[in-house]
Amino acid sequence: MQPLTKARLQIHFCVLLWGFTAILGKLITLPAIALVWWRMLLVAGALLMMPRVWRGLRAMPMKLRLAYAGIGVLVAVHWLTFYAAIKLANASVGATCIALGPAFLAFIEPWVAKRRFDPRELVIAIAIVPGVAMVAGGVPAHMRFGIVVGVVSALFVALFGAFNKRMVDHGDPLTVTCIELGTGALFLTVLAPLLPHQGVAFPLPSLHDALLLLALSFGCTLLPFTLVLVALRHVSAFATQMITNLEPVYAIVLAILLLGEQRQLDGWFYLGVAVILSAVFAHPLLHRNEQVPLQTELLGTAETHNLD
Repeated sequence: MQPLTKARLQIHFCVLLWGFTAILGKLITLPAIALVWWRMLLVAGALLMMPRVWRGLRAMPMKLRLAYAGIGVLVAVHWLTFYAAIKLANASVGATCIALGPAFLAFIEPWVAKRRFDPRELVIAIAIVPGVAMVAGGVPAHMRFGIVVGVVSALFVALFGAFNKRMVDHGDPLTVTCIELGTGALFLTVLAPLLPHQGVAFPLPSLHDALLLLALSFGCTLLPFTLVLVALRHVSAFATQMITNLEPVYAIVLAILLLGEQRQLDGWFYLGVAVILSAVFAHPLLHRNEQVPLQTELLGTAETHNLD
């Protein structure tokens, strides 16, 4: 098999694994904050066992560590609101809302990168709005608060994606991921007592939840992260973005097959999804002729991996 073909198949496999994050989030019975805390703790703990990560930590200036730690707080809030949206609505709604990330990036990235607004990105952002309205009209009334929380999650995925992009060249990807997820777990530890909860904030998971958490942490985070780092040696950033834009599609298809969520949603929802995804896929097409460096800033932390 040619290296390019193998690399593309690896990325498709990784995107499929990322599509399972929404499904696992729905199947795990833990509250959203406990789910995210355990996931971050498990991944950061595994990364701390790698000598490469410790070498990266020793070589990184304290100022840079603090900057990545701040991004880790954004990651924690993104994941917390993402899984809260899934709990409040369903996996299809959560995955669709995250596809709104590029719309927020159209406004956030120029501010973070100190560059002019790109009219093409603004057009895409505006085009997504009717899709969101259709999605909201295609879900039962009790799920609409989940859409609001999902939109907030998309805002935070855009925020940490923009800041990560600004700092992508300053640290080893595995080390950066360890700092961000470790800080995120610490932030949630401080935040949990301030939020309403029943009993302990971070209950020990049942055997059922523990197995799903292990699958989520290692099968849907560390494994695809490692595979994509290898695949990016052979695949362009444009091709990678086009493949990773399939993540909401995979998540919705999996939700239909595994959770039967099509019974909860009507045709307006799927029409809205089509509008949103059309805009998301249009973004890399509009930038196809530009020279874009290979970027890995979102691979370890995002539920959607739009490598803008």
